[in-house]
Amino acid sequence: MRKRKPKKRIIQPDPRFGDTLVTQFVNNLMIQGKKGTAFKVFYEAMDVVAEKSGEDPHEVWQKALNNIYPQVEVRSKRIGGATFQIPTEIRGARKVSMGMKWLIKYARARSGKGMAEKLSSEILAASKGEGAAVKKREDTHRMAEANKAFAHFRA
Repeated sequence: MRKRKPKKRIIQPDPRFGDTLVTQFVNNLMIQGKKGTAFKVFYEAMDVVAEKSGEDPHEVWQKALNNIYPQVEVRSKRIGGATFQIPTEIRGARKVSMGMKWLIKYARARSGKGMAEKLSSEILAASKGEGAAVKKREDTHRMAEANKAFAHFRA
Protein backbone atom coordinates (compact mmCIF):
# COMPACT_ATOMS: atom_id res chain seq x y z
CA MET A 1 0.00 0.00 0.00
CA ARG A 2 1.24 3.48 -0.84
CA LYS A 3 1.99 5.66 2.16
CA ARG A 4 0.94 8.99 0.73
CA LYS A 5 -0.97 10.26 -2.26
CA PRO A 6 1.03 11.89 -5.05
CA LYS A 7 0.73 15.69 -5.26
CA LYS A 8 -1.90 17.01 -7.64
CA ARG A 9 -0.24 18.78 -10.55
CA ILE A 10 -1.36 22.31 -11.26
CA ILE A 11 -2.45 22.64 -14.87
CA GLN A 12 -2.15 26.04 -16.55
CA PRO A 13 -5.21 27.32 -18.46
CA ASP A 14 -4.89 27.36 -22.25
CA PRO A 15 -4.24 30.64 -24.10
CA ARG A 16 -7.41 30.85 -26.22
CA PHE A 17 -10.23 29.72 -23.91
CA GLY A 18 -8.50 30.17 -20.54
CA ASP A 19 -9.67 26.71 -19.51
CA THR A 20 -7.57 24.17 -17.59
CA LEU A 21 -9.74 21.36 -19.00
CA VAL A 22 -8.59 22.27 -22.53
CA THR A 23 -4.95 22.00 -21.43
CA GLN A 24 -5.66 18.59 -19.89
CA PHE A 25 -7.29 17.50 -23.15
CA VAL A 26 -4.33 18.75 -25.20
CA ASN A 27 -1.95 16.90 -22.85
CA ASN A 28 -3.84 13.69 -23.63
CA LEU A 29 -3.83 14.51 -27.35
CA MET A 30 -0.08 15.16 -27.37
CA ILE A 31 2.28 12.58 -28.89
CA GLN A 32 6.03 12.45 -28.12
CA GLY A 33 5.97 15.67 -26.07
CA LYS A 34 4.93 17.88 -28.99
CA LYS A 35 2.59 20.17 -27.10
CA GLY A 36 2.70 22.99 -29.66
CA THR A 37 1.58 20.62 -32.39
CA ALA A 38 -1.16 19.23 -30.14
CA PHE A 39 -2.46 22.76 -29.42
CA LYS A 40 -2.40 23.54 -33.15
CA VAL A 41 -4.42 20.40 -33.93
CA PHE A 42 -6.93 21.17 -31.16
CA TYR A 43 -7.45 24.80 -32.19
CA GLU A 44 -7.79 23.80 -35.86
CA ALA A 45 -10.44 21.29 -34.81
CA MET A 46 -12.20 24.02 -32.80
CA ASP A 47 -12.21 26.29 -35.88
CA VAL A 48 -13.77 23.51 -37.95
CA VAL A 49 -16.37 22.89 -35.23
CA ALA A 50 -17.23 26.62 -35.15
CA GLU A 51 -17.53 26.64 -38.94
CA LYS A 52 -19.74 23.53 -39.16
CA SER A 53 -21.99 24.13 -36.15
CA GLY A 54 -22.14 27.93 -36.12
CA GLU A 55 -22.00 27.83 -32.31
CA ASP A 56 -19.30 28.57 -29.74
CA PRO A 57 -16.79 25.75 -30.29
CA HIS A 58 -15.79 25.64 -26.60
CA GLU A 59 -19.40 25.02 -25.56
CA VAL A 60 -19.85 22.36 -28.25
CA TRP A 61 -16.67 20.63 -27.03
CA GLN A 62 -17.84 20.73 -23.39
CA LYS A 63 -21.25 19.37 -24.39
CA ALA A 64 -19.51 16.55 -26.28
CA LEU A 65 -17.41 15.67 -23.23
CA ASN A 66 -20.48 15.72 -20.97
CA ASN A 67 -22.14 13.23 -23.33
CA ILE A 68 -19.09 10.94 -23.08
CA TYR A 69 -18.38 11.00 -19.32
CA PRO A 70 -19.26 7.57 -17.84
CA GLN A 71 -21.04 7.37 -14.47
CA VAL A 72 -20.37 3.72 -13.61
CA GLU A 73 -17.90 1.07 -14.70
CA VAL A 74 -17.32 -2.60 -13.98
CA ARG A 75 -14.30 -3.74 -12.01
CA SER A 76 -13.15 -7.34 -11.83
CA LYS A 77 -12.96 -8.88 -8.38
CA ARG A 78 -12.04 -12.44 -7.52
CA ILE A 79 -14.31 -14.00 -4.94
CA GLY A 80 -13.93 -17.64 -3.98
CA GLY A 81 -12.33 -18.81 -7.23
CA ALA A 82 -14.77 -16.96 -9.49
CA THR A 83 -14.17 -13.56 -11.04
CA PHE A 84 -17.10 -11.16 -10.88
CA GLN A 85 -17.62 -7.94 -12.79
CA ILE A 86 -18.69 -5.52 -10.06
CA PRO A 87 -20.30 -2.21 -11.04
CA THR A 88 -18.74 0.78 -9.24
CA GLU A 89 -19.31 4.52 -9.33
CA ILE A 90 -16.55 6.55 -10.97
CA ARG A 91 -15.05 9.52 -9.13
CA GLY A 92 -14.94 12.90 -10.88
CA ALA A 93 -11.31 13.08 -11.99
CA ARG A 94 -11.34 9.56 -13.46
CA LYS A 95 -14.63 10.26 -15.23
CA VAL A 96 -13.09 13.31 -16.93
CA SER A 97 -9.87 11.59 -17.96
CA MET A 98 -11.72 8.52 -19.29
CA GLY A 99 -14.05 10.71 -21.34
CA MET A 100 -11.14 12.65 -22.83
CA LYS A 101 -9.16 9.53 -23.66
CA TRP A 102 -12.16 7.89 -25.35
CA LEU A 103 -12.85 11.02 -27.43
CA ILE A 104 -9.22 11.12 -28.61
CA LYS A 105 -9.03 7.36 -29.19
CA TYR A 106 -12.13 7.24 -31.37
CA ALA A 107 -11.18 10.44 -33.18
CA ARG A 108 -7.86 8.79 -34.15
CA ALA A 109 -9.71 5.68 -35.33
CA ARG A 110 -12.00 7.74 -37.59
CA SER A 111 -11.42 8.01 -41.31
CA GLY A 112 -10.61 11.44 -42.68
CA LYS A 113 -7.78 13.73 -43.63
CA GLY A 114 -5.71 15.02 -40.74
CA MET A 115 -6.23 14.76 -37.00
CA ALA A 116 -7.95 18.15 -36.72
CA GLU A 117 -10.61 17.03 -39.19
CA LYS A 118 -11.13 13.69 -37.41
CA LEU A 119 -11.25 15.31 -33.96
CA SER A 120 -13.75 17.95 -35.05
CA SER A 121 -16.10 15.38 -36.58
CA GLU A 122 -15.92 13.20 -33.44
CA ILE A 123 -16.61 16.27 -31.24
CA LEU A 124 -19.62 17.25 -33.38
CA ALA A 125 -20.96 13.67 -33.32
CA ALA A 126 -20.50 13.41 -29.53
CA SER A 127 -22.20 16.76 -28.92
CA LYS A 128 -25.26 15.37 -30.73
CA GLY A 129 -25.10 12.21 -28.63
CA GLU A 130 -23.76 10.06 -31.47
CA GLY A 131 -20.34 8.71 -32.40
CA ALA A 132 -18.08 5.92 -31.21
CA ALA A 133 -17.08 7.60 -27.92
CA VAL A 134 -20.73 7.97 -26.83
CA LYS A 135 -21.34 4.36 -27.86
CA LYS A 136 -18.42 3.31 -25.63
CA ARG A 137 -20.03 5.08 -22.66
CA GLU A 138 -23.37 3.39 -23.35
CA ASP A 139 -21.66 -0.01 -23.58
CA THR A 140 -19.89 0.65 -20.27
CA HIS A 141 -23.20 1.59 -18.62
CA ARG A 142 -24.90 -1.47 -20.13
CA MET A 143 -22.18 -3.73 -18.71
CA ALA A 144 -22.69 -2.21 -15.26
CA GLU A 145 -26.47 -2.59 -15.57
CA ALA A 146 -26.13 -6.26 -16.59
CA ASN A 147 -23.91 -6.98 -13.57
CA LYS A 148 -26.06 -5.08 -11.08
CA ALA A 149 -26.72 -8.35 -9.23
CA PHE A 150 -23.09 -8.34 -8.01
CA ALA A 151 -23.20 -4.78 -6.66
CA HIS A 152 -23.34 -6.10 -3.08
CA PHE A 153 -19.74 -7.39 -3.50
CA ARG A 154 -18.52 -3.81 -3.77
CA ALA A 155 -15.21 -3.34 -2.00
